[in-house]
Amino acid sequence: MPSLKDLKNRISSVKATQKITKAMQMVAAAKLRRAQMAAEEARPYSQRMAKVLSNISNAMEGREGVSPLIAGNGSDQVHLLVVATAERGLCGGFNSSIAKMAREKARQLQSEGKEVKLFMVGKKGVDALRMEFSNAMVEKIDFREVKHIEFTNAETVGARILEMFENGEFDVCTLFYSEFKNIMTQIPTAQQLIPALSPDKSDNNTADIFYEYEPDEEEILGELLPRNISVQVFRALLENGASEQGARMAAMDNATRNAGEMIDSLTLSYNRQRQAQITKELIEIISGAEAL
Repeated sequence: MPSLKDLKNRISSVKATQKITKAMQMVAAAKLRRAQMAAEEARPYSQRMAKVLSNISNAMEGREGVSPLIAGNGSDQVHLLVVATAERGLCGGFNSSIAKMAREKARQLQSEGKEVKLFMVGKKGVDALRMEFSNAMVEKIDFREVKHIEFTNAETVGARILEMFENGEFDVCTLFYSEFKNIMTQIPTAQQLIPALSPDKSDNNTADIFYEYEPDEEEILGELLPRNISVQVFRALLENGASEQGARMAAMDNATRNAGEMIDSLTLSYNRQRQAQITKELIEIISGAEAL
């Protein structure tokens, strides 16, 4: 049984930890609103661009001279998995859920005889997948020094993905991130970037869409298709930012509550042991007085 001094020291330690978790919860709550607004504002543009490119992909199916970013290069042997996670921990299962989805996808592809390459964006993803897929990690980018994610940061990732594709280093590219729903819910998401996925042909709203290009199709798509990669990466980073703060806020709230319960339990043990010790000392004094 721990001594009174040990219990007192432990109570003091847990109280200090509780102050830290409470402070982290408040910081996450303050950052969450801004991150959530940024993610929600980026959704309409990125979703619309992805939909337009998907419709174009469907409309141009079977035609010659279609950009490989839409139609692919005719192979799916080498897969590039872009895994976007946070730079810091203490945010519940946020990072592990993204890494788990990427790990399962990589194992599935390898079981099918495909080659897997990992493009890591964020330190925590590297830590989670290093043991099993260290040899498959071909690129690592982190934004530890970046206070607020900007489009230029996403362009860095997008440009590198395009460079690798043009060099023939992969055939299919899939982006992994966590979509923000609310403080308690962040949904791990896999989005194929290259080639662009065609919409469901059974959808009557998209099956017969016709596009006219001005000045011309190649010039517009030549600008739009590479930009879409950076746009989708930017949206993923913003979604991750909001998801990270939401998950950290919930995790630190739970940690603060757990610390409070532990303090109550330790305090009860301390009081009981102290009372027992006082009772024992009184009995010894009374016994000694009676012996005299």
